[in-house]
Amino acid sequence: MRDGIPHSLGELAEAIGARVRGDADRRVRRVDVLEFADGEALAFLANSRYRKFLKDCRAGAVILAEADLEACPVDALVMENPYLGFARAAARLYPEEPGRPGVHPDATLSPEAELGRDVVIEARAVIEAGARLGDGCRIGAGCYIGREVHIGAGTRLFPNVTVCEGVEIGARCRIQPGAVIGSDGFGLAREAGGGWVRVPQLGSVRIGDDVDIGANTTVDRGALRDTVIADDARLDNLIQVAHNVEIGEHSALAAFVGISGSSRIGANCTLAGAAGLVGHIELADQVHITGMTMVTRSLNEAGAYSGNIPAMPAREWKKAVVRFRRLDDLATRLRELEKRLGPSD
Repeated sequence: MRDGIPHSLGELAEAIGARVRGDADRRVRRVDVLEFADGEALAFLANSRYRKFLKDCRAGAVILAEADLEACPVDALVMENPYLGFARAAARLYPEEPGRPGVHPDATLSPEAELGRDVVIEARAVIEAGARLGDGCRIGAGCYIGREVHIGAGTRLFPNVTVCEGVEIGARCRIQPGAVIGSDGFGLAREAGGGWVRVPQLGSVRIGDDVDIGANTTVDRGALRDTVIADDARLDNLIQVAHNVEIGEHSALAAFVGISGSSRIGANCTLAGAAGLVGHIELADQVHITGMTMVTRSLNEAGAYSGNIPAMPAREWKKAVVRFRRLDDLATRLRELEKRLGPSD
């Protein structure tokens, strides 16, 4: 692990909201895992699976919870949420390097674009007419920013991001390489003869503040109204967000999630890898979908939901679903019947 900017444990404790057990003046300069960390490294323990490595740990310090402190043989930063502490500490040790403000000579910038202060535009980026970039925006190499795109202060687009016409992106967002924001939604009308007619996609995309969007994720523009991603939503790589989808604040979606058109996801929801939603359904706030679950109806109550089964003819599947829903009732009736009949011989 490469070295970062050295910090004392006292400095880090103040920054992450922890207390020091041991030498507050000890300095660490990098982060590492428990089993390999040396005396200049900061490690953390947030998962009980890795507690076995704590007793032999040689790190300069470990971020951990009070319950694990007694078993720790080195200095410690003690807090309720060690993983959160690690995230904050790593950001202090490895601050993101600022770009050099200005427009690279190989970039293409419309004279009708508006740039805030200290904007960075890297090589081969294209900024179209009417685009507005807030203070401190950073536009990576090879990005395309379409007409009338508005991007808030401090947002960073990594290389080769495409932002199509009319999209609005809030402040302090991070959009990873290859993401496409505002491409046409999959709107098609069927002709009597079997062909398809494209439905014009006339809406746009509105993204709130502090949103992360992963590499090669696509967010389609709305058909009539906008596709909306609310503040502090977090989207992993390779996610498909279809037209007119709404994703609530603080929700997090893992890789390969697919969301069909006009579905709405509430606040503080999580969707694990490869989960899918059919169109025109709603998830309430605090709904958590496990990996590879297919959601085919609205979920109006908070909680965790799972479900997947190998493919079968659709008519058989519908009958099976009805039977699945009756299983608990059938089991209860069976137990009552067994009680009446008494123990078997």
